[in-house]
Amino acid sequence: MPLRFVTRTIHAYLDYPVAAALMGLPFLLGLGESNPLALWLSVATGIAALVLTVLTDHHLGLIRVLPYKLHLTVDLIVGITFLAAPFLFGFAGLDAAFYLLNGATVVAVISLSAPEEAEAASA
Repeated sequence: MPLRFVTRTIHAYLDYPVAAALMGLPFLLGLGESNPLALWLSVATGIAALVLTVLTDHHLGLIRVLPYKLHLTVDLIVGITFLAAPFLFGFAGLDAAFYLLNGATVVAVISLSAPEEAEAASA
C-alpha cells in the first residue's frame, strides 16, 4: 500500500506559497535565457494556481466552488506539462532544471496525496 500522507489541509497550506513562487522565482532566477517562454509560462501558471486555490473547496479557499479533486487533476496536468516543457520548448540550463524540478515535485505531491475517503475515515 503506497504511503499517501499529503492531506487536503497540507495541500492547502502549500498552494499559496507555491503560486507566489511560480510568479516570483522566474524573475529572481533570471529565467528565459534559453527561451522567453521559460519566464512567462511559470508566471502565468502561478497566476492560474492562485485563482485555482482561491476557488477550491478547502479550508483556505476563499470562494469554494471547485471540488478538491478537480484541483488535484489540474495540478497533475501542470506537473506533467512542466516535465514536458523543456523538451517541447527547447528550455536548457537553469530554465530546464526549474521546470523539471517543479514538475517532478508537483507529480510527487499529487502521488502522495491521501484519498479523500481516507481523510474522512480518519476524521
